[in-house]
Amino acid sequence: MWKLKFGLDSVGDGQKLRSVNNHCGRQVWEFDPEIGSPEELQKIEDARKAFSDHRFQKKHSSDLLMRIQFAKENPCVVNLPQVKVKDKEEVTEEAATITLRRAINFYSTIQADDGHWPGDYGGPMFLLPGLIISLSITGALNAVLSKEHQHEMRRYLYNHQNKDGGWGLHIEGPSTMFGTTLSYVTLRLLGEGAEDGKGAMEKARKWILDHGGATAITSWGKMWLSVLGVYEWSGNNPLPPEVWLCPYTLPFHPGRMWCHCRMVYLPMSYLYGKRFVGPISPIVRSLRKELYTVPYHEIDWNKARNLCAKEDLYYPHPLVQDVLWTSLHYLFEPIFMRWPAKKLREKALVTVMQHIHYEDENTRYLCIGPVNKVLNMLCCWAEDPNSEAFKLHLPRIHDYLWIAEDGMKMQGYNGSQLWDTAFAAQAILSTNLAEEYGPTLRKAHNYFKNSQVLEDCPGDLNVWYRHISKGAWPFSTADHGWPISDCTAEGFKAVLLLSKLSPEALGDSLDFQRLCDAVNVILSLQNADGGFATYELTRSYQWLEIINPAETFGDIVIDYPYVECTSAALQALALFKELYPGHRSEEIDNCIANATNFIEKKQATDGSWYGSWGVCFTYGGWFGIKGLLAAGRTYENSSSIRKACDFLLSKELTSGGWGESYLSCQNKEYTNLKDNKPHIVNTAWAMLALINTRQAERDPTPLHRAAKILINSQMQNGDFPQEEIMGVFNKNCMISYAAYRNIFPIWALGEYRCQVLKVL
Repeated sequence: MWKLKFGLDSVGDGQKLRSVNNHCGRQVWEFDPEIGSPEELQKIEDARKAFSDHRFQKKHSSDLLMRIQFAKENPCVVNLPQVKVKDKEEVTEEAATITLRRAINFYSTIQADDGHWPGDYGGPMFLLPGLIISLSITGALNAVLSKEHQHEMRRYLYNHQNKDGGWGLHIEGPSTMFGTTLSYVTLRLLGEGAEDGKGAMEKARKWILDHGGATAITSWGKMWLSVLGVYEWSGNNPLPPEVWLCPYTLPFHPGRMWCHCRMVYLPMSYLYGKRFVGPISPIVRSLRKELYTVPYHEIDWNKARNLCAKEDLYYPHPLVQDVLWTSLHYLFEPIFMRWPAKKLREKALVTVMQHIHYEDENTRYLCIGPVNKVLNMLCCWAEDPNSEAFKLHLPRIHDYLWIAEDGMKMQGYNGSQLWDTAFAAQAILSTNLAEEYGPTLRKAHNYFKNSQVLEDCPGDLNVWYRHISKGAWPFSTADHGWPISDCTAEGFKAVLLLSKLSPEALGDSLDFQRLCDAVNVILSLQNADGGFATYELTRSYQWLEIINPAETFGDIVIDYPYVECTSAALQALALFKELYPGHRSEEIDNCIANATNFIEKKQATDGSWYGSWGVCFTYGGWFGIKGLLAAGRTYENSSSIRKACDFLLSKELTSGGWGESYLSCQNKEYTNLKDNKPHIVNTAWAMLALINTRQAERDPTPLHRAAKILINSQMQNGDFPQEEIMGVFNKNCMISYAAYRNIFPIWALGEYRCQVLKVL
């Protein structure tokens, strides 16, 4: 049976793992054949079968393996009756209060002892393939992943295969060449034969061949196939490592790029510069025959450089980009592959590896995300297969793996621990029931204290293109350590709100200097236009997006300012100013004023804000409105808030509530879920936005209808159902936030109970 372990308990004997806080927040799944009663094992099998049977209708897992484990370890005693509000009944304060108590009672039982809430942060289908390809190349596959791990990974891939035989970019997406080819290759490397899977493998291969073969895979896919040896490097557009030797003054210097972009293309440029190819195994030779419509030796690799299947093409290459890559391919690369210019390439490769090692060391070998994690690991092996760096990478692989009833996946980060916990604490506090949940909030408070980044990265930050991080909060854990504007802001808000409670209940508050450090890092992240980007200041120009080589992602080249990040920072600073009015008050006032102007300018003419990190206009609307309210704007004095409320109300479903499809994100146009059904998370976001504008004083009817949906959706044990995917990045790829199903109904009903029912 699988068991989720936390902190020091997750560190195996002899593992070389480094930590700044005794692994607080670490969560790792381990298989133990000796544990699990027959009843527990049967529950797990039933959950797996139910998912498999309904996988085409419900593509998102419900995180049941974790819930089954916690149900045994922290049983939830439900002594309150389940509430259902009939169509013609009014929602009462009693109904809302009972629902909230049942919800928080349950949610408290799935909190880890260190204070964070664990959960599924999967969704993208291109993450696991990179890991399996890298482990296969390095010969570490069977050493790192047990047969149980590999079995669950195969289960996951088969469960998320579409009816047409392909795989999407993410679990809810239509089939793409990127997702299908890499998933097929992954299954083959995990031991599946070309005819296995009860016809599933043949169906997948047919999809690939019917859509032009693997030469039509995206540029990231071409790179992965090249290192494996089933695609030629000459079929890739150039990724010259020499760009890292250019002066930083150039607007296209990689140090000016969004950190996720540069941290992916950093190791890619190393592998490209070396033309690295792993061992040519029998499976590799077989894949060369399976993936293409013509014999491998007859493929026109030069033509293949710019091929991309129409199913994958979200961001087509503009003409200027094709001219650039062709020029580099024909003029630059032939020179730098030969002496004497080859000496410069060797210098560039050394420089690139220095940056890779710096990233590895300063994230305790977690790296900023799963793509550069496995790429960095592969580069360390390519540099020296026996290196200490490669050995230090291996145990950190497990930080990225998560298992649910749909199988084992690779997450989009090493978890969303801090982010979810910050929202959860604010949600519980919104209910005015905090005194009933002191132990839960105390544990969360400890997690905030243990997860704040206490030091900047070492050395000259300019040399390594890093921003200050002291005082920030990360998305996941302190060991990860990358500072993020909105994570810092949400963590900071939670800490400040908790400081209003008695120390007897929560323990000592964060000391004032650490609060000041958080203020400092937030202020340092504001751009000249008043907006906040994610990890760093915006360092270059929007026109640089013209060289975005990733056909399937939008807006990846620079770190753009976002409404969500700006609003979160504004809210945090406004709350700090309320509690500590004397600290850097003029700077904070200026920051809030500029951030407010940014939010107002970003609003569309229809009153909406595009949400870049959640689905989509309901998410953006919640942040946009909350930011303006924190700055002192009101419904009465702000046309922006009035337009935003009108927009949200115009999207209310006739049955009540809100339900927004991920298609809103990729098409940038509000789209309801199929059959116009409501979604509890979208409904909660819209409720939170409207409640805080005093919608109840104008017309409470939409709020009552929405509250009824949330109350009636609650399950027998106090949990809420997992519905469609609600996270997004880079416009086109969806990602799971499994905790949102619990957090936001609690938060919305908490605000509804206190600001609507108690007022009316």
